[in-house]
Amino acid sequence: MSASRILLGSVAILFGLASLSTAEVVIRKSGSQFARIDDHGTIRISGQAVGRYESNGTIRKKGVAVGKIESNGTIRRSGQAIGKIETNGTLRRDGQAIGRVESGGTIRKKGSAWGTASNCCGSFGGKKSVAAVLVFFADGYFKN
Repeated sequence: MSASRILLGSVAILFGLASLSTAEVVIRKSGSQFARIDDHGTIRISGQAVGRYESNGTIRKKGVAVGKIESNGTIRRSGQAIGKIETNGTLRRDGQAIGRVESGGTIRKKGSAWGTASNCCGSFGGKKSVAAVLVFFADGYFKN
């Protein structure tokens, strides 16, 4: 077999494997899986679909729009601004920093490690998707 055929076959296998990979975001709390956001924005907790984070920033629970994260990071619930996710991952509620989604995936609340997120956090868009889960689906994270 010629070297070019081997190379071509190897490239085809690599592309095939790459297409099987997933960019799902997995959020862990205290080491255990808490939530998963699939490639289409569906948010699952304990394996059950509980909502969706749409590409335009809309957050839905059971099909109903409950909030939005705007392109600048402003977080809205029922149209009212309740907080902000900054480009560096800092989460603010009423202007006060309450947590952070770090580029490496560590999620902090009041300075302490709360959990981790994988496949997400190098971009602002990834940090916003994690913030959607923390604000609208993680009881207690954004409230206190």
